Amino acid sequence: MGNNLLFFQVTALVISALAFGVAAWLYRWVAKQPSSNKKVAEIGKLIRSGANTFLAKEYKALVRFALVAAVLIFVFLPEPIWKSDILSNISMAVSYICGTVFSAIAGKIGISIATIANMKSAEAATKGIKPSFMAGYRGGAVMGMAVVGASLLGVTLVYLITGETTAILGFSFGASSLALFAKAGGGIFTKTADVSADLAGKVELGIPEDDPRNPAVIADNVGDNVGDVAGMGADLFDSNVASMAAALVMAASLGDVKKNIAMVLCYAAIGLLASIIGVFTANMKEGGDPTRALNMNTYVTTVIYGVLTAAATYVFDFNWRIWGASAVGLLVGTIIGMATDYFTNDNKKPVRMVAKACESGPAFTITSGVSYGLMSILPAMIGIGVSALAAYKLVSPLGAGGNEVAYGMFGISMAAVGMLSIVGMIISNDAYGPIVDNARGLVEMGDLGDKALEITDSLDSAGNTVKAITKGFSIGAAGLTVIALLGAFITEVNDAIEAMGLGIEKITGFDVTSPVVFFGLLVGAAIPAVFSAMLMLGVDRNAQRMIAEIHRQFREIVGLKEGNPEAKPEYDKCIEIATVGALKELIPAGLMAIIATLVVGFIGGVQAVGGYITGNIVSGLIFALFMSNAGGLWDNTKKYIEAGNHGGKNSDAHKAGVVGDTVGDPFKDTAGPSINTQITVVSLVSSLAATLFLTFSIF
Repeated sequence: MGNNLLFFQVTALVISALAFGVAAWLYRWVAKQPSSNKKVAEIGKLIRSGANTFLAKEYKALVRFALVAAVLIFVFLPEPIWKSDILSNISMAVSYICGTVFSAIAGKIGISIATIANMKSAEAATKGIKPSFMAGYRGGAVMGMAVVGASLLGVTLVYLITGETTAILGFSFGASSLALFAKAGGGIFTKTADVSADLAGKVELGIPEDDPRNPAVIADNVGDNVGDVAGMGADLFDSNVASMAAALVMAASLGDVKKNIAMVLCYAAIGLLASIIGVFTANMKEGGDPTRALNMNTYVTTVIYGVLTAAATYVFDFNWRIWGASAVGLLVGTIIGMATDYFTNDNKKPVRMVAKACESGPAFTITSGVSYGLMSILPAMIGIGVSALAAYKLVSPLGAGGNEVAYGMFGISMAAVGMLSIVGMIISNDAYGPIVDNARGLVEMGDLGDKALEITDSLDSAGNTVKAITKGFSIGAAGLTVIALLGAFITEVNDAIEAMGLGIEKITGFDVTSPVVFFGLLVGAAIPAVFSAMLMLGVDRNAQRMIAEIHRQFREIVGLKEGNPEAKPEYDKCIEIATVGALKELIPAGLMAIIATLVVGFIGGVQAVGGYITGNIVSGLIFALFMSNAGGLWDNTKKYIEAGNHGGKNSDAHKAGVVGDTVGDPFKDTAGPSINTQITVVSLVSSLAATLFLTFSIF
């Protein structure tokens, strides 16, 4: 049975369909929840309209990019069209377009439900914490089921139709390129509005976070959806597809190809099934702890996955060493999440130490936050390194007799598949965060009462903590995935050497003492820093424009600052500034990373690219972990002070905490999570262009 590939392909398609069915049921369940408050409905409509308008404009810009990219792929990949079978080039281009389309649909589904669930969660808060939690969580779960269902469906269909693993790399590149720009664009939008609203509102005027007088407040709520729902969904869709693509590419180069590919699809399908079961076990008692409920769902799903994959390994006679690699990845993913929780949870020492430092002013807020953010890198980096090493050592003996490296890299790719196996649950938890954040804003703007505000504050705090954990998890998963993609790059290069009959020695690794490899290493290490700077400068420029607009409205609209009911802020002006600025800034950073990859490849060939990917992975993981964790720490520091500690709201410590949060905002929601996708994109570009780098390079 383990060799019956069609059985596993059909099973993967059935479980994907089941995930879409569950998503539809959850969507209807959320939509049926009662909502009758006219003010909440009015504000919710503004948020929904703003999110859909931005998404439509963003996708319109990305369609142009995708069409140009598809034409270039058709002409040059996997080989220049004048040298290759034209069907391979058509297959690659179509797979790329399908990857972008599937990713875009997943983002659209997420926005659609999130902008309904926020209103339902807000009004449910008037009845208690449990109904409010369930509306927010099940809204997020729609996104989780849709994203993972789409990724498994897409990968399975592409391989079923083409029978080529290279076409899956094309599909993955489509998902990654759209995710890169969607995450960057959404991140710039959301942090433009968030930073502007906080600085002009909380710091300058001392008004509450979601005060309807603030012209940026609706743009801030729109940003939660386009950045943290659609953007993060595209990011994790990309990571999930990339991990499967890397595993399938290497599986196809080893002995017993059908059994290896069947195992990849089987484990991925079981991961989705475990997430479906996990979603339905999600619950909390009235008066319970939402953070504990969310974390418990993750642990339950992890156990279900471990048990089911062990059973499948026994029943289908898969190799236990490969199962061990998958289990190692999942275990380490959970540990990385716990380490992130320590540095970002307001119940732990780092957040409380930074909150105390806020009493001495914003300089100490920044210094202490940066320090703890840098410390937080080590546990995750060790975790990624240990899981890669353990997976490699577990699986490499299967290639005894000269194929140890290839099997070892396949082991790492299976660890990445294992770490991302419960990604449906991870996305559900992640999307819950912005939904309840919006719900908190709707409660305040809709005057639903202090009790409802207290409940949504509690849910929002849990969302921030869990969101930090999911970001740590996704960065760890991206780390393992791109190490696996380095293996996929080696496989593609060696296949090209054989196919082209070049008569040169196949690659088994990269010698860092080689000047060509070291050149690539240095350039690759520098790209994440430049990429991050470009995105954060985009936020900086855009936020300055929006703050100027907020000042204009407070100055010119009579009675707005005083709260006169007749004085209405021009919310649409701030939404327009965030939209135009984000669309202007989203393409250059991603394009820079792609062009740099091609330049290095055409200068130094495949050896330089090997160094380039390695440098990019190490530097990118460090930057991503530091920025995501420092940003999450500052965010929860601000909320810890707002809960009444160290002087509470409107104290000097609070103002210092807000400054820290505004520095952390583009760290954790713009640059940090976008680096995951940047690393994946350059790794995929390298694999897809391997033949070109072998054929055309200066050195």
